[in-house]
Amino acid sequence: MPLGATPDGDGTSFAVFSGGEAVEVCVFDRPHADDPDGTDDPDGTDGTERRTPLVRRPDGVWQGRVDGVGAGSSYGFRVHGPWDPWHGHRYNPDKLLLDPYARAIDGTLVLDGAVFGHAGEGPTGPDQVAVDDTVRDDRDSSPYVPQSVVVDDRFDWADDAPPEVPWADTVLFELHVRGFTKTHPDLPERLRGTYAGLGHPAVIDHLVSLGVTTVELLPVHEFVSEPFLLRAGRANYWGYNSVGFFAPHGAYSSAGARGAQVGEFKAMVATLHAAGLEVVLDVVYNHTGEGNIAGPTLCWRGLDNQAYYRLHQGRGYRDFTGCGNTLDLRHPRCLATVTDSLRYWVSEMHVDGFRFDLAPSLARDSDAYDDRSAFLQVLGQDPVLSRVKLIAEPWDVGPGGYQLGHFPPPWTEWNDRYRDTIRNAWLAEPGHLARHASHRGSGVRDLAYALSGSSDVFGGIGRGPLSSVNFVTAHDGFTLHDLVTYNDKHNAANGEDNRDGTNANRSWNHGVEGPTDDPEINRVRRRQLRNLLTTLLVSTGVPMLSAGDEIGRTQQGNNNAYSHDSETTWVGWEGSAWQRDLLAWVRALTRLRATHPVLRQDEFFEGRPDREGGRKDIGWFAPNGAEMAADEWFDRDQRALGCFFSCDALPHRTGGAGGAEAADAHADEGCSVLVLVNTGPATEPFTVPGMPWAAAYRCLLDTLTELPTPGDLPFAAGTEVRLAPHSMQVLRGTR
Repeated sequence: MPLGATPDGDGTSFAVFSGGEAVEVCVFDRPHADDPDGTDDPDGTDGTERRTPLVRRPDGVWQGRVDGVGAGSSYGFRVHGPWDPWHGHRYNPDKLLLDPYARAIDGTLVLDGAVFGHAGEGPTGPDQVAVDDTVRDDRDSSPYVPQSVVVDDRFDWADDAPPEVPWADTVLFELHVRGFTKTHPDLPERLRGTYAGLGHPAVIDHLVSLGVTTVELLPVHEFVSEPFLLRAGRANYWGYNSVGFFAPHGAYSSAGARGAQVGEFKAMVATLHAAGLEVVLDVVYNHTGEGNIAGPTLCWRGLDNQAYYRLHQGRGYRDFTGCGNTLDLRHPRCLATVTDSLRYWVSEMHVDGFRFDLAPSLARDSDAYDDRSAFLQVLGQDPVLSRVKLIAEPWDVGPGGYQLGHFPPPWTEWNDRYRDTIRNAWLAEPGHLARHASHRGSGVRDLAYALSGSSDVFGGIGRGPLSSVNFVTAHDGFTLHDLVTYNDKHNAANGEDNRDGTNANRSWNHGVEGPTDDPEINRVRRRQLRNLLTTLLVSTGVPMLSAGDEIGRTQQGNNNAYSHDSETTWVGWEGSAWQRDLLAWVRALTRLRATHPVLRQDEFFEGRPDREGGRKDIGWFAPNGAEMAADEWFDRDQRALGCFFSCDALPHRTGGAGGAEAADAHADEGCSVLVLVNTGPATEPFTVPGMPWAAAYRCLLDTLTELPTPGDLPFAAGTEVRLAPHSMQVLRGTR
């Protein structure tokens, strides 16, 4: 019998793993006819609960069948067993527990004392504070906690097929389902902030015209807000606080509850696939929404605390996540839950991959990260999961938690070293360095590594430039607009006295903190936006854009807006002229990348000719037109650099759409690209290199211009190009 709830037409079978002494499934009747949505009741039902004991199998799974229960019914579990926190046991039958395999979850967490498995202070209310986690609380939690929903998984996928975009062609686009669609003017009000809204033609048109290939959704597993946020009258907006690894977050559904959110999510995926867009989920398997020992009892803590969590001296939790607990994937049941969830989202929900939050915590077979851990081994060998996109956030807060470059193939990794290098290159002004000494890098040496695929990070066996997910901004931190507008974070609205959020922003306000009417400052800021975006899209590796950056979204200097479900975090679609110009720039950049395979290579450059008489596969040039000398790489004041991506080696590098055949077709079309960079404050004369590199050049993009207007005529090699302060040019070279 599969785990979870399986309806068969006349009833539903239930199965759940637990180390308890007895388990009951609790089914709640449908709402009254005069309250079809259950809105008059705190738990979404009429309050009638039917309990049925389950039978234990030898493998620790409890199972049973309940007649007359079908799709749309709400249910939960109650587990009887010892209350012995000092030895890791926190069984409490007074707490209604979610099904770890529930396909849908309805209701919200209400902050009442009854939601805690242990005693607290005061009877009920938002000021409930737990004071003793060793004394069991005997109040019934069912009116105040979400409930699992029986779901009929049938869906007509028709001819849906995964786009299977090669990594070389992938352009990731990180977005929040609610925030990206909440204010879209072309969406009906009822679809804003929903899965259906993300699948609406107006939103699809924007994504397709933008040239991205893969949407990376911030967490859509069912999640709850942390008690400390609820006490403060706030909520978790980002969603990194899961309570359901199989259930799409119900609040993002326009179709209502009772499992309708599942069908709506599937329809969204099918629509995105039909447009050629992949769907990748940001998943949180490192911790759960139950928090630390003072947190609520919602699911795993009450089912089998010892099996699901890494315990510390029995009573407490090992916390490698900074969120109060860490799931223990060393335990077979915990590992099976995570991998079953992943397979479900691929096989049943048709998603195309995953970005794993705090990924090292999943691969700690002991306290240390292990690249041969059971979790990584399972995913690497699984016939379903090994074929989808696997992206690691390669750090957590545990010992040795920074593991950039250490995940095995076929994993890719968020490359924060790339992020910091690009920010340092463009936003580290001399006057600014006195305030942030860490801004100063090593001239253009680090920039060269970043442009050419980060071989300094991913140069190990089996890795390549496509192991690097390049990004300048993400959901966490400043938006791109704010990166060039603020020196410091402005997080007072978060209610933590501006103590939260990083101080290492590597940002530059260009002379004024925040918005200004100064036209020159605004011109330079807009140019810097174009510089950052252009650098990202011409760099070798896998680029990732953050939603809203393409139209200059701002959070007013807030770099940790995780608890703001408001205009602060929503993408604003009614932009001004400069924002429309910026959008045109991003579209031009993705077209440039798509039409120049030399920018999408899947092997590291070697700095030597691919064949006798050929050009080096990559060339590095000083402003005088000569190749960079060894001492110039270590000149910390060097601010100008030329990078020539040669198309000669393309026929032997088959990454990207069309492989070697497409590369051969481009090799004679002048697809070599010269990128000229001037990160300094003064105009830089730059002599473009001659033969054997190229005989002539044509400017494709110049970030000095507000619109992406290519040059009209080609010009000869050896010509001196004048690079404006804080600007870059992208040239096509022909022979």
